[in-house]
Formats: sequence, C-alpha cells, structure tokens
Amino acid sequence: MSGVWRSRLILFALAGIPANDRRSALAPRLPFLTRFPETNMNTLDTHLEPPFAVNSLQPDERRFGKLHDYLSGLDRKPSTNAHLWRDADGKALGRYFNSTLTSVFQPIRTLDTGEIAGFQGYLRSHSETDSGLSLWRLLDYAASDDESIELDRLCRLLHTLNFFRQTEATGRDLYLNVHARLLAAVEDNHGHAFRRVLASIDVPHQRVVLQLPAITQNLSWLLDSVVTNYRGNGFRIAVNSSRAKEALGLLERVQPDVVKLDVRGVTDAASTEKLLRLAQQRGVQVIFKRVDSQHLLSGLRQFGHALGQTLLVQGHLWDVPESALANVPSSFLATTPLAA
Repeated sequence: MSGVWRSRLILFALAGIPANDRRSALAPRLPFLTRFPETNMNTLDTHLEPPFAVNSLQPDERRFGKLHDYLSGLDRKPSTNAHLWRDADGKALGRYFNSTLTSVFQPIRTLDTGEIAGFQGYLRSHSETDSGLSLWRLLDYAASDDESIELDRLCRLLHTLNFFRQTEATGRDLYLNVHARLLAAVEDNHGHAFRRVLASIDVPHQRVVLQLPAITQNLSWLLDSVVTNYRGNGFRIAVNSSRAKEALGLLERVQPDVVKLDVRGVTDAASTEKLLRLAQQRGVQVIFKRVDSQHLLSGLRQFGHALGQTLLVQGHLWDVPESALANVPSSFLATTPLAA
C-alpha cells in the first residue's frame, strides 16, 4: 500500500475517535514511526532557552554561535524528558504524538542560472535514508487546537535549527509555512513567540519568510490581523495563490514581500504578465512553485523572455526536498541553459 493511501486510511479511522483518545490511538496505527513515551508539549517554550555557556570561539569565528551551542547541548538520543535531540550527524529531531520528526528543504532557484535564493522547509518523519513521510496533515488532524499550536512551533524550531546549522544557508532565506488552523487558534500577536525563539539562538528574523496559507472565505476576516501581527514582529510575508488573478488581489490587499504562484494555475497570460509587472514595480518577488515538467518550464521561460525578467522557481523538476541543503545540481543545468 502506498504512503498516500495508508495516510488516508489512518485519517478515516481517526475520524470516529474522540479528540482525547486520538493520541493513544495514533501510535499503534503508525508502525512506520518511532515511538516514545508521551511528554507534555506545553513546556516547549521553556525548553528553548540554551542552558549552557557560549563556546570558546571568537565572535568573528562563529556562525550563529548560540544556535550551535544550543544544538551541542541537546541529547544525542531520545529521552522521556526531552522534546528535541540530535543524531550522529548533528541534525535536530523532535517528538510529537510519539512520532520522530525532522526537516527537509527544497531550493528556490533563479531560473536563468540555477542560483539558490532560499529554501522552503517541510516536516517529515525521520528516516535513515532521508525518505521520510510527510505527516503534517495526519498529525494536525489528530490534534486539538492547543496541540496544533505546539506542533507548529516545534516544526518552526526544527526547521530553523536544521537550516541555519548548515553552511549552505549563508545568505539564503528560509521559507516556513503558517498553517491555516494556526490563524484562528492563536488569539493575537502572531509571530511573537517565534521571534523570541530566534533571538535566543541569535538567528536574524529578517532571514525568515513566513508563508501564509491559501486563505479560504471563512478565514478571510483573520487575514489583516495576522499580517499586521507578523509585520509588527519584523517578519517578511509570503502569500500562496493558485491563480494569477487571485494573486493580483492578494498583492493589493496584503502587500506581501513574496507571492508564490502555483505554476499549474498559470492559464491567464494577461493576468500573469500584469502580476509580474506590478510585482517588479513594487519590489515584490514572485516565485513559481510546483514546476515538475518541461512543458511548465517552457511556459515560464516565455514569460521571462517576453518581460525581460529573471524568474524564481521551485519544483521537483530539479529538486526533491532533502535534509542536506543543495547547491546547483547537474539536473538543473541540464534542463535550464545558463545565461549568456
């Protein structure tokens, strides 16, 4: 049975289980996850303060010194009283719903040259072969609102640690999803807790872009408040859209720093060209995501050539999300000619 269908069957089975019983029901139904004794995730914030001294390197010899010190202070194996630990390679792992979780990253590239502008972080179950399953929807479905907030905070911390510990992160941005359920679950001051976490490990918040989910009609009333909160806490904002016309509306309403547009929905050439022109005038980046075929790539090249713009792209045509940050692979150079 494929991982997709296995997850669907688990979701169906959980649908009839009361919320308080889902946590205990989840572990025996997920034999592909490492299991650990349950602990209280409400202590996550207090666990974020590094309890150890800064290392002996001079400031100019250190890169994110407090972050590395924090990682160095983590246990090298899971324990019942720790939510985070690290493996032999230094990668941070976390526990949630008796599952072992970690991060993978997919590059965001400049179409002309393959140069990497940033990476998007994704949650995966831990796997020695770097082929873990995507579990967010499954775990989030089984969680209460408070537990969903804890899961989101754990994911952001894992992605931050696993991204900025790697030298390939230098000069590149980290894109993190904000999940739709979190918008309503957090009452106010969105981003404040995460800003404190970043400050405690000396990671500049300016390097993190928070991606808002596609906003459904029943959540649209939250949008202005959430954006104001995140901006007030110093974060850049990205919006996701499936169509260029919809993206134009978000460009006006949200005034984001980044627009991420699903390339499969680029069927309206006039709206797409208008979006690219307006975004360029306003200093807003447009990233075309889910590029997974030469056909889609050819259409993007035509837009870029016609408008004289360098486009940003993301997709499986070049990169599968992995725990190690990528550089320019031969597969990218094979599908995209270098600029003259």
